[in-house]
Amino acid sequence: MASQLLRLAEESDANPEESELAVNPFDGLPFSSRYYELLEQRRALPIWATRFTFLEQLESSPSGVVLVSGEPGCGKSTQIPQWCAEFALARGFQKGQVIVTQPYPLAALSLAQRVADEMDLTLGHEVGYSIPQEDCTGPDTLLRFCWDRLLLQEVASTRGAGAWDVLVLDEAQERSVASDLLQGLLRDTRLRNLPGDPRMVVITDPALESKLHTFWSHSPVVHVPSEPGGHPTPIYRDTVPTDRVRAACQAVLELCREETPGDVLVYLPSEEEISLCCESLSKEVGTLVFRGPPPQVLPLHPGCGQAVQDVYEDKDLSARKVVVTHWLADFSFSLSSVQHVIDSGLELRSVYNPQIRAESQVLRPISKCQAEARQLRARGSPPGSCLCLYPKSFLELDFPPLPQPRLCEENLSPLVLLLKRRQIAEPGACHFLDRPSPEALMQALEDLDYLAALDDDGNLSDLGIIISEFLLPPELAKALLASCEFDCVDEMLTLAAMLTAAPGYTHPPRCAEEAALRRALEHADGDHSSLIQVYEDFIQNGADKAWCKARGLNWAALCQAQKLRGELLELMQRIELPLSQPAFGSEQNRRDLQKALVSGYFLKVARDTDGTGNYLLLTHKHVAQLSPYCCYRSRRAPARPPQWVLYHNFFISKDNCLSIVSEIQPQMLVELAPPYFLSNLPPSESRDLLNQLRDEMADSSKEKEPSSTQEFGDPCVLQ
Repeated sequence: MASQLLRLAEESDANPEESELAVNPFDGLPFSSRYYELLEQRRALPIWATRFTFLEQLESSPSGVVLVSGEPGCGKSTQIPQWCAEFALARGFQKGQVIVTQPYPLAALSLAQRVADEMDLTLGHEVGYSIPQEDCTGPDTLLRFCWDRLLLQEVASTRGAGAWDVLVLDEAQERSVASDLLQGLLRDTRLRNLPGDPRMVVITDPALESKLHTFWSHSPVVHVPSEPGGHPTPIYRDTVPTDRVRAACQAVLELCREETPGDVLVYLPSEEEISLCCESLSKEVGTLVFRGPPPQVLPLHPGCGQAVQDVYEDKDLSARKVVVTHWLADFSFSLSSVQHVIDSGLELRSVYNPQIRAESQVLRPISKCQAEARQLRARGSPPGSCLCLYPKSFLELDFPPLPQPRLCEENLSPLVLLLKRRQIAEPGACHFLDRPSPEALMQALEDLDYLAALDDDGNLSDLGIIISEFLLPPELAKALLASCEFDCVDEMLTLAAMLTAAPGYTHPPRCAEEAALRRALEHADGDHSSLIQVYEDFIQNGADKAWCKARGLNWAALCQAQKLRGELLELMQRIELPLSQPAFGSEQNRRDLQKALVSGYFLKVARDTDGTGNYLLLTHKHVAQLSPYCCYRSRRAPARPPQWVLYHNFFISKDNCLSIVSEIQPQMLVELAPPYFLSNLPPSESRDLLNQLRDEMADSSKEKEPSSTQEFGDPCVLQ
């Protein structure tokens, strides 16, 4: 097969003058002039020198695994998939396509577009991508870029290693949950002994190379040489600025005034700060005079949706781009035109605490690996500039060596559900690059048991198998299934989509008119019904972007919710779950929707202890306040806050906020939550009230005929 690979490589490398009749081996059509233009750019990449070495290792690796180690921007993510496709083509695609995973959906989409262009193929045909709410593949797809969580779901649904010739796990140093778990599941599969002899490539930053080399039993490593050209000498600030956004804006404006050539990449910790920076820069750039067109200020984060393509499209080659981003662009996105980097050195991450079932928004220093990757974005000949908005001592003393594994910082309930789907009875037996804490695994098992997703033997129950079909948090999937019993599927589909999509509001109201328009979307029944109201009005207004902008709504997020809702509906129809007609707004529907929510979210209930909005959470003795975005906060006095509420998220912060909150009746909680959950609640006045209510309801039921209908319905059969 080595001779076949060599022949394919020589044909694709041929110059148009030397081979006017050269045809693309993937579609049989002659190469276009665009192909040869891009080929010259590809040849200039540092990774190009390793091409034949990589193909030789891929063919001869005893374990079937090859590691590729190189710095950001060296061409790993675009070239390795193409070479793997050549390898699979030479073998006749014995077992299936080449699959390339990415830790972020936007990275999968943008890389598929770039690689299809470089291979002179049609996106959606020979080259495709799979991301949430969008599957751009077809029967002829040979090279598929895929969000790693989607592939993990596919692997969990099968007993084998998967139907691929070559699997490429890209950006392993990002340490996503799916990437780490895929490696753990596949490590002992012994790929060489599987039918079709599938191969696997793990692409990483040099900082994680040693750890991966040990994990994969010293499989061969292909080292990518450093990119030629100088590395920028970082300029450090003496102190950390109190206003990061303002400091970043001033640095960008200074570059603009000097008219130094090259695009600018700005790193800030959060999406909120990215939006503030973009708004401020857009206003201030408009006041400056330039010789050419003014700079384009562009955000880059998951909430941007399809707008991320503006970052890569060269609509005006003479206009400078100022791209404002966060950790998303540490490794997964490369912009060759960037010559200036402004780095805050911080990231905002959600970290889950299993002991109190709560997330914290943690503002923390990035890793040294990330800091170096950001600085390398400005390398070149001559090198660009890198301004670090922090002291050098901050880098040396406070930055950890590597990014934190997300496996050790997320709620593991979805992970354990997938492991159970793979019939791994003991999740602790699975191999991990970094093992999560036993407490986190035990809490995940306990939560799944409360949701009736596990049977008495600790395996997936029938309900758990259905829950595992949904790419949703287990409690949300349980609520969606409960809606089948309570005849509110239509409304719950909308709510599930809205809760899963990016946040619907882009910012707090900026004026009285916007605040009034937003209040008109609020529903008296709480935030969950308000989300349904927002979606219904969005659809009725034709998904209009201007309508969203006037109300401060995230148009991209609502479009995402629309796609996700259709995807969920299709899945429910495929597994033949009962549906229901829309009835939003009726009193019966209101009560049915509350029952469905309580069936899934009984773990997330709080009680107002003093009538002033101080909520004590049932599962632990933390006191929280309603989020400023909560519709109950915008009610005019003297309206009292609801006594019992169900919430979607609890964030530990200076205010300890409950977000997305709706009022419930404690009778529903007693009726629908598992009795052993209520019995295991920590001692509190709330627990005593629920137990007293349970006794009263039991006595009342004895006085009625067995066939009579209780006020709050029969116990949910899904439990």
